[in-house]
Amino acid sequence: MSSLPAYPGIRVSGCWALGAEGSSHAESLDRLLPAVGAGRSPRRRTTSQCKSEPPLLRTSKRTIYTAGRPPWYNEHGTQSKEAFAIGLGGGSASGKTTVARMIIEALDVPWVVLLSMDSFYKVLTQQQQEQAAHNNFDFDHPDAFDFDLIVSTLKKLKQGKSVKVPIYDFTTHSRKKDWKTLYGANVIIFEGIMAFADKTLLELLDMKIFVDTDSDIRLVRRLRRDIGERGRDIEGVIKQYNKFVKPAFDQYIQPTMRLADIVVPRGSGNAVAIDLIVQHVHSQLEERKLRWDMAALASAHQCHPLPRTLSVLKSTPQVRGMHTIIRDKETSRDEFIFYSKRLMRLLIEHALSFLPFQDCVVQTPQGQDYAGKCYAGKQPPAPQITGVSILRAGETMEPALRAVCKDVRIGTILIQTNQLTGEPELHYLRLPKDISDDHVILMDCTVSTGAAAMMAVRVLLDHDVPEDKIFLLSLLMAEMGVHSVAYAFPRVKIITTAVDKRVNDLFRIIPGIGNFGDRYFGTDAVPDGSDEEEVAPTS
Repeated sequence: MSSLPAYPGIRVSGCWALGAEGSSHAESLDRLLPAVGAGRSPRRRTTSQCKSEPPLLRTSKRTIYTAGRPPWYNEHGTQSKEAFAIGLGGGSASGKTTVARMIIEALDVPWVVLLSMDSFYKVLTQQQQEQAAHNNFDFDHPDAFDFDLIVSTLKKLKQGKSVKVPIYDFTTHSRKKDWKTLYGANVIIFEGIMAFADKTLLELLDMKIFVDTDSDIRLVRRLRRDIGERGRDIEGVIKQYNKFVKPAFDQYIQPTMRLADIVVPRGSGNAVAIDLIVQHVHSQLEERKLRWDMAALASAHQCHPLPRTLSVLKSTPQVRGMHTIIRDKETSRDEFIFYSKRLMRLLIEHALSFLPFQDCVVQTPQGQDYAGKCYAGKQPPAPQITGVSILRAGETMEPALRAVCKDVRIGTILIQTNQLTGEPELHYLRLPKDISDDHVILMDCTVSTGAAAMMAVRVLLDHDVPEDKIFLLSLLMAEMGVHSVAYAFPRVKIITTAVDKRVNDLFRIIPGIGNFGDRYFGTDAVPDGSDEEEVAPTS
């Protein structure tokens, strides 16, 4: 780890204890202890970005996820920098999650993942379930956690990939059937009592923080939490604490304090410590920032022949006639929509011919054999297809896809350009479950630079969709965009109805089609008549 900034503190066993001077307990034990018979509230856990629920993290003051995710990959389509991983260790009820929330809120950066070790308890046997029901199972021992799953999950998150995280039910001591999906991180905060107990796990952490809270405070917090939120009785909580929690802290947790880069006394009450941690993380993120060079992307493939992965719909008089209509600036909106839809239908039918088919024989109603073709995948006779539209223009292709693909599933991705940096940014995605099993038709009506298409393909790859099962469909593409996508993802099939040779200095397709979304939806056009959704190019 790079050196930390200088600050007032106390050097302790190779780590820093931040703001420890004059610490005092800010909480009254009597005030924290829940009254007997107090009402029980459902347990609330903090999570962040996922495809199955709103990608945000709520804090006491606001919602984190206020901007889009900038590119996390290079021109080769591979990840350029790993996410910055922070480990938060400490005793049970020491305030780790609260400190994590405070760091997230103070960081003020989008795309933060908070990963709790609580999600990774092992599945108990029937005998262990019975022990747990009588407070006789040790949940504070390292063997209680699935470290293999923790390590593999954290590795994938650092690589920018989508992961599935188990949801643990503390009332029944078991994993729920549903798993939470997390995706996309500039910063990962991993918190848990055994956060520093595994050597492989330690190597994945870029910063290690130990939250040091007085044992009396931790006991009272645990009583309040387990009685009020997890449905336990006071005798059981105290029994478990004396038998397992306290011995585990002394034997396994407190010794890991020496492994921490920073020790935070008083937990969430130590604002100075939080501020200094945030300053250091900000400096690390700045060093890891990717510089997106659109000009370099534009010039990288000039004069190269079009890639073999490109397929252009045959330019019949009918197809060329429809292009003439939709390219004409005098064409009415009604005519523009009508002929665009016709082209979309032809394009999708053409794309489906690239699905894997094999020879098969069926019997006709006349009792005769017919030698035909059937889908060569796992689910004959029809392939499992998911359509993913790049909003907003891409969604205009969805009706045509639904018209020719029965029971097709649809996902959406919103990518916009940051007007200050010129970078594409991922703002939203919603993808169907188990999309990795499907052929994915990625839809955007125009592709000029290929920036948005590259980002959308990267998202699909991060969700384990095989590259050769992705079809990028567009009504009109520029050669630059074709080359950019094909260079980064050489196994993605690129399918379009036409390719224009040039883009202008503003990266607009020439001769182009204008702003497809504005012409289709009847919204106000960008003054320069661009073919893109934003002031700067995204497709």
